[in-house]
Amino acid sequence: MRRRLAGMTIIDSYLFPRDIVRQVVIPFPRFILLLTHSFSRIGGSLPDPEWIDAFLDVSDVASISPTYIIQQLQPSPWLSRIMDLVLQHSGERDELEAHLDSFCRKFLIKLTPLFASQVLRSLTLNSPEASIRFFRWAATQRGFPGHELQSYTSLITCLTKSVCSKDDRSRVLIRDLLNEIKCRQLHMTPSASTSLIRSLGGASEGVGTDVVMVEELLIVWRLMKDSGVQPSIFTYNCLLHALVNSTFINSAEKVFSLMQKERCYHVRPDIITYNIMIKGYCNIGKTHLALDKFNSISTSNHNAAVEPDKITYMTLIQAHYSDGEFDACFKLYLEMEEKDLEIPLHAYSLVISGLCKSGKSFQAHSLFDKMRSREVGRFKGSVPIYTALIDCFAKSGNEEQALKLFDMMNFEGFEPDGVTYSVLINCLCKFGKLDKAMEWFRFCQENGVMINAVFYSKLIDGFGKAGRVDEAQKLFKEMMTKECIPDSYCYNGLIRAFCRVGNIEQAMSLFKRMETEGCDQTVYTFTILLDGLLRKHKNEDALRLWDVMIDKGITPTPASFRTLSTGLCLSGKVERACRILDEMAPMGVIPRTAHEDMIKVLCKAGRIQQACKLADEIVNKGREIPAKVRTIFINALRKAGNADLAIKLLHSKIGIGYDRFGSVKKRVKFQTLHGK
Repeated sequence: MRRRLAGMTIIDSYLFPRDIVRQVVIPFPRFILLLTHSFSRIGGSLPDPEWIDAFLDVSDVASISPTYIIQQLQPSPWLSRIMDLVLQHSGERDELEAHLDSFCRKFLIKLTPLFASQVLRSLTLNSPEASIRFFRWAATQRGFPGHELQSYTSLITCLTKSVCSKDDRSRVLIRDLLNEIKCRQLHMTPSASTSLIRSLGGASEGVGTDVVMVEELLIVWRLMKDSGVQPSIFTYNCLLHALVNSTFINSAEKVFSLMQKERCYHVRPDIITYNIMIKGYCNIGKTHLALDKFNSISTSNHNAAVEPDKITYMTLIQAHYSDGEFDACFKLYLEMEEKDLEIPLHAYSLVISGLCKSGKSFQAHSLFDKMRSREVGRFKGSVPIYTALIDCFAKSGNEEQALKLFDMMNFEGFEPDGVTYSVLINCLCKFGKLDKAMEWFRFCQENGVMINAVFYSKLIDGFGKAGRVDEAQKLFKEMMTKECIPDSYCYNGLIRAFCRVGNIEQAMSLFKRMETEGCDQTVYTFTILLDGLLRKHKNEDALRLWDVMIDKGITPTPASFRTLSTGLCLSGKVERACRILDEMAPMGVIPRTAHEDMIKVLCKAGRIQQACKLADEIVNKGREIPAKVRTIFINALRKAGNADLAIKLLHSKIGIGYDRFGSVKKRVKFQTLHGK
């Protein structure tokens, strides 16, 4: 017989008033077991399962000690047991649901939406699969009124962390969950809206450009509007961040404009908003638009309280550095210094490296000293800063200062890395201190520094330029035995060394080996061999090599044509050089100083007649204005030691004047200069 016992509690077949039971200390799950056992002994039917919440209101329960005050809300003892059960059986296929059903029947309980929400909030960190299965199971409980918004929010937050592609199952589930929220007409709250937008925006960040969660974000945004939730500045910034990370910069600009409108005055853009937009423009390579946004911070009347911070400047400095605009980096640094903003070490590193790449070694060193004096106790430098300075001074020819910086770096306790040692070895090779360079190279090998092809290429090139070809070849063979694959720089250095000593056969053998081993034959490789062949007067071989380069699809450079044209001009094949120059135009390669270089070479070689003929062809074809050709010719004659001809040309009408033959005017040709 089934009956309800109002105001009474059954323990082991005895009836006790509830106020007495409150004094009895019995673990709650054990109490339920005792309860079910009692019903089975008296032959009564089990009561209906009870809905339980995640937290218990025990504010009216008497404590054992009168001086001890129990908090009004305490976690339910069922919460940890349910979570342990879910995690324990989450990996078992079709077993989790059965275990949950069995557990709830055993203890006569059912989980409320609030309880399910709390379990999901606790599970979402590391168990997306378990969270999904528990979410679906909870909805199958008899009489379950449906999940609350917080459950959907927790589950979506979990799923966004596992999205890895456009067609990912997690993303499909996210879209289904959002549609459920829409269909059930759940009322969005500010906290849930912010959480969803932040988590969906975070999914777009760090998972690659192929994953775009903007569609889901806009669904949440529409749900917010339908529920009358007013976006906060934090919500707007989360949305902008997601749009920018997904490269939807135009959409982000529209949201930014919306924030600036009068009806959104209470959420007008702050410095975080501007930083997000500036970062977005920099990421897509539109640094000029980022600068416009940066300048608008100070010009906007609505943003008097907004000032650029160190993140604003760092973003722009990084963008300018990537664009190679090093002077702009230095200008932004000066602005930071003027505004007394904290300057991070990375900012110093970028600005100093930029000055070094611009060849401004002393200005870079001055800034380095200022950094060390201003940031006492914070920055003494870094390995990249020292490496950039050493490389800059080495390239500018200041060997002493480069080595001094290397010693200073070691004294300050900075351990040089492979790049630093590579720069040091290159510096020593540049100044002909090859034996010292080899000492440091062996030191790197003995001390576990990662040796790569860059080390070998610097040494091979250094020994090759010094004429020590045998040692260069020995290093090349050594790197092969060390299983260090030579790159085109190593091959080019050794090929150049063989060409310098006139060993063209060995150079061509290396060239063919490059092709066999799959190493890229660059335009510089061809230029080196062209120079070597032309120096040995192997003009036809050089022309065939030029054709091979064109057939391989390698675009010639002005330097490569200068090498070829010089050899052809000295061999008397000026017309061939001009023909090749005309063939380069369709390739988009137009050496601006080609004719000037050829005239200089011919004048220097004493081939005045050919130089005059070339100058006439230039004028007749309209490639250059006559006055410029005259200037080129005069300077070439002067530098070649033909001052008399230079003066004669200067005072003549050659190139710019006309002689009348009857009714026909003809320009005075340069060829009249030769032989008169």
